[in-house]
This record gives sequence, structure tokens and C-alpha cells, in this order.
Amino acid sequence: MTEPSIIILGAGFAGLGMALELRRAGLNNFTILEKAADLGGVWRENTYPGAACDVPSPLYSWSYEPKSDWPRRFSEQADIHAYMRGVARKHDLARFIRFGVEVTDAEFDETDGKWKITTAAGETITADIFIPAVGQLSRPAMPNLPGIDTFEGIAFHSAEWNHDVDLTGKRVACIGTGASAVQYIPRIQPKVEHLTLFQRSAAWVLPKFDTEYSTTHKAVFKYLPPTRLAERFAIWGLFEALALGLTDIPAIKHPVIAIADRHREKQVPDPVLRAKLTPDYAAGCKRGLFSNEYFPALAQPNVTVETTAIEAVTPTGIRTTDGVEHEVDVIIYGTGFKGTEFLAPMNIYGTGGRKLADVWGDEGARAYLGISVPHFPNLFMMYGPNTNVGAGSIIYMLEAQARYIRQAVQYLGAHPGRFVAARVDAEQRWDDWLQNRLKDTPWNFCSSWYRNASGRITNNWPGATVLYRWKTRSFQPAEFEVADAVLASR
Repeated sequence: MTEPSIIILGAGFAGLGMALELRRAGLNNFTILEKAADLGGVWRENTYPGAACDVPSPLYSWSYEPKSDWPRRFSEQADIHAYMRGVARKHDLARFIRFGVEVTDAEFDETDGKWKITTAAGETITADIFIPAVGQLSRPAMPNLPGIDTFEGIAFHSAEWNHDVDLTGKRVACIGTGASAVQYIPRIQPKVEHLTLFQRSAAWVLPKFDTEYSTTHKAVFKYLPPTRLAERFAIWGLFEALALGLTDIPAIKHPVIAIADRHREKQVPDPVLRAKLTPDYAAGCKRGLFSNEYFPALAQPNVTVETTAIEAVTPTGIRTTDGVEHEVDVIIYGTGFKGTEFLAPMNIYGTGGRKLADVWGDEGARAYLGISVPHFPNLFMMYGPNTNVGAGSIIYMLEAQARYIRQAVQYLGAHPGRFVAARVDAEQRWDDWLQNRLKDTPWNFCSSWYRNASGRITNNWPGATVLYRWKTRSFQPAEFEVADAVLASR
């Protein structure tokens, strides 16, 4: 068996997880290309106040690299980043990573069955296998607002937090009510003179069952590993139930909705404000959020929740459609990421000169198992189309993908000179099955980052994570077009 050469793109949880899976199988002929100067992905980039994961750390971690001394159940950014660095050090991954390398183009050469990968510096790197692991939440999205470039104060996206700005005593506008805003608003509210939250739609917010782990708790986890596994399993089971409530067993949603309603009623005594913060769309349509601090922060006297639509950004603030000018010193855009633009802005070319962006077209991204695209041989995506979770840990999904791709690598190693891409009919059957399951989910009932401009749900997995793990349990060559580079060149 030969060992194919591999380029992994990105050193976040997806890229590192792929590398760890290869290392655990004794496969070391890979290089990770990372455009930044450090590993970490979103956990390197998102340093806004209060940045934390909304999945408990016992589950939001690699199953084979458990950590018994997490500071708290829902860990914050610095602790998650430190965990990633620690695991990378343990497995000596640094020697496989090239930092400061940005990929602009990748083209499959049919004559030799290899990928030619071009960097922003003009370098060409050749590999047998190309594994993009850039994630779905790596490119901040700015709103399309008139006058956005005319504001004379300070403005930044929450994923590019400007730590040089002291918000103390400032008038601050926050645009967006997603997962980031729910976390940073309670942290900055006590400092600012006034905070105006411009809300397009209210969020479904559940209480956060967080806790600080005590010394005793950590010791029990360390010396009695079954207790740690029991907590992980319990958290996994809870999120699997929530996932089933979104797809297979809608009745599960009813008690969850009741908990969210009670949480809002308890924390927002003012009926006028509570009405503003009550969602007018189906639960689960947008990402559900966890917080014990968000509602109390919005109820403070130095906060205004503005639900009138924004007409334009002006040099001194924000003008709403009712003609009111909201003068502010700082604008913070908590407007999420370009989640449906998979692998952009790279240019990726498969067989016959096909460009991936053109193949997907207006309909949007699709791939067999969320991993392989027909006519793009030996390209395997991590965190590809329809592999995001509505509830649960993406790391659980990434482990399933890494295991599947590792099997594909071993197959190619056992058959030197071959290349594989998902069969057109296999990918179509997969997409038909996906779309049939997605059609009755709540994600169809509102606008969110889960759906692209055409209305297609390109991001989410329709079901429990264990179902995806089952679907990707083994690499099946019969589902792939298998070609030989020598034959293809004739």
C-alpha cells in the first residue's frame, strides 16, 4: 500500500480533526495549509466579549481526546482555543501545518490524477488528495445597508472585534440578534452609556444549564472516567432529542417551546418589551440560543430594543424607516457569516475544466454525504453541504466525516494511480433523500443562514447526528466513479 499525498485546507476543528484521524491510522503524508498565523479557525477569530460555545464542552470536544478539567460546562473562547492548541501539541501537528498560506485556486489534472493548488503568493502545490476544511462560518457577512460606508464613528463586525475601542460611556448600536449578539450584549451593556439593539427578528432563547466545574468535579472526571463519559452521553442524548424534534418527532418541540416561553416571561417582566422579544416564527426555524443573561441585559434602563427596520446608515448613526435618526458612536455588526457560500472565494476546477461554483450555480451547494461532488475526483470536504447540525455538536459530525475520508484515503492508497468522485446517480439519490426529509422541517418557514437565495436548505443535516454517523460508517467504492490517471490521459 502506498501513502497518497494530501493537502488539508484549514486548521480549525475540521482540519485538525482530519489530521488527527490520519495520524491515528498511521498516515502522515499530509500538509495543512492555514492562511492565518495560528490554528483555531472560528475559535481563533471570534474573540468578542463573552464568546463561548453553546454546546457543553464534554460533547464539544474530540471523543478520543477528552478533557477532565474544563473550567465550566459551556466553555469560553480562550479555553476552547487552548484545548485545540494542547491537542495539536500532543500529536505534534505543528510540523504538518504551513501558516500564512492562502489558497486561491485548485485544479484537478486528469493527466496525472493530481490536484494543483495555487496560493496567493503564486506557489503551486501538488497532491493526490485535496481536503478543504474551511468550515461554514469563516467569512463574516455584512448587511446590505445604504450608507454603510458613510458612518464617521467606529464600526466593526463581531467576528473582527476591535479590542482597541473602549466602549465605556459610548452610545453603541448593535445590529443582529444571533448567537454572537446574545453573548456579547450582556458583557458590554454595563459599560456603555446607551445600547440600541436593532432587531429584525426575535430569537428563541432557552435557559443555559451552565455551571462552573469545582475541583471535586474535575477530580471525579479525571479519576473516574465513566462519570465523564456519562455526562457526555447525557448531553449527547439531550441534543439528539432536540434534533429529532426538528425533523422526525415534532411533538418534542412543545415542551421546549414552553420552557422558552417561561424563560422569557420570567426574565422580562415588562409586557411591551416582552412582546418585542417574542418570536413570530416557528421554533427551530432559526438557530435556538442559550442564555441566562441576554434578556436581563435588554431590560436595563440604558438599553433600547428597536424593531423598526433600518433605512440607512448615516454619518452619525442609523436612520430607521420611521424617519428617526439614532445617533451613536459605535456600530457593532452581529450579522453572522456567509454560511451558504461553500469554499468561496476559491476557484476550484474538476474534470473537463468544470468550475465548482458554476456546477452548483444558483441552486446552491450539494455533495454526496456532504463530502464528495461528481466530477471533482479525490476532493473530500469536511463540514460540507447539509452537514451542519440544528442541535448537537459539529465535532461529532466532523469525526464521522474524517473517519469516512480516511477510509477513502486508504482505498486510494491500496489502488495507486486511481481517483474517485461520487457517481452522479449516487449523489442524486442522496440529494433526493435529503430534500424529502428537509421539506417538512421548520427551516423552510423563515429566512435564515441555513437557506440560500434560491430558498434551498444547503447547510443543515435533517435528523439526529447518529443517523449521519450511520450513513458514513464505511466508504463504498460502488458509489463512486473510479478512474485511472494513465487511462484518462490516453
